[in-house]
Amino acid sequence: MRSEEELEDRLSEPTPLVLEALRSLDSDLLILGVGGKMGPTLARMAARALATIGSPHRVIGVARFSQPGLREKLETWGIHTIPCDLLDREAVGRLPESRNLIFMAGQKFGTSGNPDLTWAMNVGVPLHVCERYGTGRVVVFSTGNVYPLTRVVEGGAVETDPPEPVGEYASSCLGRERIFEYFARTRGLQVAIMRLNYAIDLRYGVLLDIALRVRAGQPVDVSMGAANVIWQGDANAWALALLPHCSVPPFVLNVTGPETVSIRRLAERFGALFGVRPSFVGQEAETALLSNAARAHQLFGYPRVSLQQMVEWTAAWVAENGVTWNKPTHFETRDGRF
Repeated sequence: MRSEEELEDRLSEPTPLVLEALRSLDSDLLILGVGGKMGPTLARMAARALATIGSPHRVIGVARFSQPGLREKLETWGIHTIPCDLLDREAVGRLPESRNLIFMAGQKFGTSGNPDLTWAMNVGVPLHVCERYGTGRVVVFSTGNVYPLTRVVEGGAVETDPPEPVGEYASSCLGRERIFEYFARTRGLQVAIMRLNYAIDLRYGVLLDIALRVRAGQPVDVSMGAANVIWQGDANAWALALLPHCSVPPFVLNVTGPETVSIRRLAERFGALFGVRPSFVGQEAETALLSNAARAHQLFGYPRVSLQQMVEWTAAWVAENGVTWNKPTHFETRDGRF
């Protein structure tokens, strides 16, 4: 891939799973927090799918739209947009009716320096949304950070493991889940909770973080010795495919790739592709932030884009000085302070 246009086209290509899932829509699809890293291509995937199946329903993207040009881009993709500060309860109350929601709003970066905003975004906003949309169904983006660090040899946390979040960010994300669970129990809201880590878009992600450090001759921290990754296009597709699985109580699903990926081996692979020898700091711990997504793979199959393909695309993107967003994942963080 040589351009952002080609990348975004590939990230938003709907799959048969998505086409089938969106046939069940009985309202417009409302995407809250569409302005984040994954929101635009997920919204475009949904719009492309609805056009393919001839659905009468629209995709409506809601965000503050602080990024210049994003709203206009979404509109050119056939997505209706509504500016809204989701922290404003009255503004949320004025949003249009919908019985099908994708909830993507939240905050991660800056948690340590501004924890009150993190809790407001990750817990307060869900409360506003659930008060406005107490019925219907909603797919909620969450994170594998709600799990504790687990021993690498165990293959990652599964959905039935009790949450043990480390740090304020992870705790606030569990708070987000609990708000939706409460409204599922008390109001009958049908919910699917998608615990994601880590999505890969060539402009950001764990692979990009490592590739940039290797190419620049900077040491790679291997204290968090392993990670899970998934192509963002696959994560987009699985999020939309979760709509028919929304239920009471909430349906919880880990979403990531099948591999437990060694950070050291990734750095060595990028070194081979760039023709440089990577350097390292730290030492691999016995534990890491890992999720076991076997349930998702049983439900949806394996991701379309393999780990090897993601690595090769990332290396080519970096070698050609492709656009990056300067949004590091901080995958090496072990104390939950983002």
